[in-house]
Amino acid sequence: MSAFWSWFMIALVVLNLAGCVWLLWYTSKRRGSGLPQGETTGHVWDGNITEYNKPLPRWWINLFYLTIIFTIGYFVLYPGFGSVEGKLNWSSKAQHDAEKAAADKAFAERYAQFATQPVEAIAASPEALSVGRNLFANNCAQCHGSDARGARGFPNLTDDIWQWGGGGETMLTTITHGRVAAMPPLAAVVGDDAAVTAVATYVQKLAGQSVDPALAAAGKEKFDVVCAACHTAAGTGMVALGAPDLTDSYWLYGPDLATIREGIIKGRAGQMPAFDATLGAERVRLVTAYVYSLSQKSGSNATASDAAVAAAVAPATQ
Repeated sequence: MSAFWSWFMIALVVLNLAGCVWLLWYTSKRRGSGLPQGETTGHVWDGNITEYNKPLPRWWINLFYLTIIFTIGYFVLYPGFGSVEGKLNWSSKAQHDAEKAAADKAFAERYAQFATQPVEAIAASPEALSVGRNLFANNCAQCHGSDARGARGFPNLTDDIWQWGGGGETMLTTITHGRVAAMPPLAAVVGDDAAVTAVATYVQKLAGQSVDPALAAAGKEKFDVVCAACHTAAGTGMVALGAPDLTDSYWLYGPDLATIREGIIKGRAGQMPAFDATLGAERVRLVTAYVYSLSQKSGSNATASDAAVAAAVAPATQ
């Protein structure tokens, strides 16, 4: 907080407290043997019941004075009076950090058994998957959905198609350090609008779609020169670069011609944030194990590990 805003807040607090003290004094100053005749609010009921303008009772006024004294004492001990920290040197951030450190320590001690286990082994533990599922719901579902099936631009985590590789340690690296998938704009390299359409048509052909053979053949020439460096000449992609396979039926943004053209012209910039600082190593391993377990499903049938998780969680929900 700058010096200006600190003094501004101090002045605001002082003026408010002074105003409260003056208001209390003013409303209670007229006290004597009796109330002057005719000093009423003007409110009369039933012809003879008159409301007088009397000050608040002394005990009530004193309660208000006590709240002001409490306020002054609070500002002496705690922050709130501009940038003054208070005698106790307390702050919500410091308290949060201390409580988080204690919680992290307790968490690490409880789940220390998983710290050195491979992700595949952790995925067989109902206890680990139960925690991992909660971590996923709080940190990953915003992008990948509560069912982990993703959306346009956000990959489905329940299938066996992985842009960077689907092994347990690879997933652990992805969640720990994040990923940046950069498809550069290639319109200027590919050529004019017709050339972009030809390349997009060839990409559709690689995926098994019905297209104009002549147009696809023209697009192949450009594809081999411009796109094959990342996606390979066969279009099967390159896991090391995060270049997706163009020959399967899975499309992150869509398989239609307009969407593919948009990707070639404007490029794509997908980013998976790193969670090492957010979650810590122990939690990252557990959520990775949960994601790994999702990818081991076959069709709509859950694996034994999924059934085990459901059994472990069921008592808590009954």
